[in-house]
Amino acid sequence: MKVYYDGDASLDFLKDKKIAVLGFGSQGHAHALNLKESGMNVCVGLRQSSARWEKAEALGLHVKTVSDASAWADVIMLLLPDQNQKDIYDDDIVQHVTSGKTLAFGHGFNIHYKQIVPPADVNVMMIAPKGPGHLVRRTFTEGSGVPCLIAVYQDPSGSTKDLALAWAKGIGGARAGVIETNFKNETETDLFGEQAVLCGGSAELIKAGFETLTEAGYPPELAYFECMHEMKLIVDLYYEGGLSRMNYSVSDTAEYGGMTRGPRIITQESKNEMKKILAEIQSGQFANEWLAEYRSGGTEFAKLRKSNTEHAIETVGAKLRGMMSWLFNQNKKEEVDA
Repeated sequence: MKVYYDGDASLDFLKDKKIAVLGFGSQGHAHALNLKESGMNVCVGLRQSSARWEKAEALGLHVKTVSDASAWADVIMLLLPDQNQKDIYDDDIVQHVTSGKTLAFGHGFNIHYKQIVPPADVNVMMIAPKGPGHLVRRTFTEGSGVPCLIAVYQDPSGSTKDLALAWAKGIGGARAGVIETNFKNETETDLFGEQAVLCGGSAELIKAGFETLTEAGYPPELAYFECMHEMKLIVDLYYEGGLSRMNYSVSDTAEYGGMTRGPRIITQESKNEMKKILAEIQSGQFANEWLAEYRSGGTEFAKLRKSNTEHAIETVGAKLRGMMSWLFNQNKKEEVDA
């Protein structure tokens, strides 16, 4: 697998283009500001009523409505929530997607599941940083970057890959490394990782561990530290050097206990369920379920959110995190950056 770096990409492919970044959330603010500071001609596209309009202008960015930005731009990047993209595209963007333009995405969901079907005579590309927007922004300002995936879905111009590499370079991704993939693989692996491991699997594991200790009579504060707080310490070791670095860094007792007991928690049954989850993603079942839930008003989603925020680990966690001044300062900084 080839990895591209700054020397493999040229900003020349973007420097004469008019670029619209639609959305000014976590990723939108990072892409727009990083590209602007890389010398690109950027505007932000927002709803006229958006609370982020003034914030974007205060940061020195030109702001237009989504429709006006799409009409003005040569390259249109959709950094909007997956569930909103189709409606906004149909209402405000599609009429401006004319021959020779480029549609860009930060995630392949709407293209892969054919919620958005672009005209055949436009370029379609993806630039997906493998990290949250505040990290994309912060690392850029520090002189480094977040690794990116790029993909080309349609290439009538013959230069779409060069455009994608230029974008990745402009936001700092080529400093860290850029890997080429396709919309299918990015979408399906991203959804699977979120559901089975990162946002779903890890959260349920943490809650189950917390509940096991508190139901056995241990103080919730101790349960929180063991099952939630220290998770970051372990994940940081994974991030720095994989499973081996984690095992090297913990005690022999922890290493042996983890290797002998871990497989009793994540069993073949767990893996079989992961395969079912992957099949639901591959078939489009999950995408259809999520979009139907959103379009019906999100009642079940709201219930799930409420249940999660009311879990005992959230109550004790808020109390303990209130004692950790460094977390408060870091969270405030990330809110400002975003």
